[in-house]
Order: sequence, then structure tokens, then C-alpha cells
Amino acid sequence: MFADNYILLTIDVEDWFQVENFKPWIDFSSWLAYELRVEQNTHNLLDLFDRRKRDVTTKDDSSQTLHATFFILGWIAEHLPHLIREIHARGHEVASHGYNHHLLNRLGRAGIERELSDSKKRLEDIIGSSVVGFRAPSFGINHDLLKMVEASGYFYDSSYNSFGLHDRYGKLTLNGKDKKGIAHRVSEKFFELPVSNLNLKGAVFPLGGGSYFRLIPFLFFNLGLKKILRDEHACLIYMHPWEIDPEQPRVEEVPAFYKFRHYTNLRRTRPKLEKLIKSLANCRFISCREYLAQSHCHK
Repeated sequence: MFADNYILLTIDVEDWFQVENFKPWIDFSSWLAYELRVEQNTHNLLDLFDRRKRDVTTKDDSSQTLHATFFILGWIAEHLPHLIREIHARGHEVASHGYNHHLLNRLGRAGIERELSDSKKRLEDIIGSSVVGFRAPSFGINHDLLKMVEASGYFYDSSYNSFGLHDRYGKLTLNGKDKKGIAHRVSEKFFELPVSNLNLKGAVFPLGGGSYFRLIPFLFFNLGLKKILRDEHACLIYMHPWEIDPEQPRVEEVPAFYKFRHYTNLRRTRPKLEKLIKSLANCRFISCREYLAQSHCHK
């Protein structure tokens, strides 16, 4: 691999019962009745990331420590504040994923503003530091929402997924934006960091993570990611803590397609992630905030 490539590993911190596909069967009002598994799953990810730190320490290369960005629901922060402090204390970036995992494009203006501002304030109060990044649930972003994210005091958004065949993903036009690496300057003091997909002759293949990481064979995923790195020298991927939890409760009422997307290959995700991290040994794993600083953006 190439020495000056960056991996932006991002974690959407939500629990198994909070995903959008389950909402018709698991109402928001019932969330507290379900088993919270996100804390242990997130700790498992943190420990996995720390193992890379120990490995690279033996190589005397402190620049290779793994820093990730955790986009965290305000609801999770409200109920597990100690987990947020632990993420921050281990050197990772704490960012916002909204408060209650509501799709922003289904809320009125006041509801959107609450999701943006309340989650930011909750996280900042817990860690005693600024929160500058936001990711919309289900990547549901558009230009009007992007302006509201900026107006709420964030420095960057990471909600755009260019794969066009998912009905919840939002639409943005970034072609004309000033680009610094994979970061697109939206305004003088605000940036978009899109999820990285593979673009081959104008066709977009979903390579950003999530269920695509679980479903695509490792060889093809790794080859596609390396092509992105050759072209861009950086790659932003995402996952959820519940994706390394094969023992999570099953929601039997959901349609077969949703079951397939949610439950397939859960047992293989953690070893696959470990394998991916090892295969990218010469890349720098840094947070979104650090990447923007490396790209000479200012915050």
C-alpha cells in the first residue's frame, strides 16, 4: 500500500433496535424496554482499535495509531454518558448523529434544529470539548439541510452517500465545490466529507461500509478500496457497533429483505474488519477532524 494514504474510519453509534428498517415494528416510545447492547459492542471496537496502537508501538511509528470518528446519537449520550467520555478519553473524535435517529427530511424546521443543536450540546457537555462534525441518520441530507447543519455551529458534515439506488440517501451536488483531498468546501468555514464509493466509468458502486462491507467479499472490497486510495489518497468508510454483534435479539416481524440486510454476516464482521485494518498497515487511520486539519482546512 501507499505511505501517504488516509483512512477515515467512522462509527455510527446507535443500538440494534434504533435502526431505520425496524421503526415500523419498534416504536421510539418503547426504546427503553429493549436491551442496550451498544456499550459492550462499542467497547469491543475500542479494544480492537487499541490493539493496532499496541502493534504499531512495537514498530516505533506513533503516527500509525488508529483514531476514528464516532457519530453518536444524543439519546445514547443521554443514557450512557460514561461511554462517550471513554470514547473521547481513548483519543477518538466525538461527533453528532442527531438526537433520536429521526430522518431529518421528515421533520419540520423546529424539529431539525432540535436534533442538530440538542445532540451537539449534550455531547459537548459530556466531554467538555467542542463537537464539530455531524452525520444525518440514513445519510438523509440535501442542500437545505446542509445549510441548517452549518447554521447550528458544525464545521463539517459527513452525510452524503453518492450511491443512488438507496431510497433514503439524500442528494447533493458537489461537482463545483472547491475540493481539498476528499473534503468539499461548501462555504468559507464549512465542509462536506462524503462516504467513499467506487466510481467506474460513471457507475457508482457502494463501497462505503455498512451492509455493503458485510456482503461484498473481502477481496473485492479491498481491491476497490485500494483503487479509491490510488485516485484520492483517502477513503471514508462507516460501520455500526451492532454489526459486530451476532448474538443481538432478532426482530422476527420484519420482511425477509430487511432481515437479510441487517443480519447477514454479522459473525464475520469483526474478523473482516481486523483483516481490513491489517491490510492497510501503511495507511494512517485518522479522524475526520484530523483529516480536515491535514488538508489545511481551519477549525
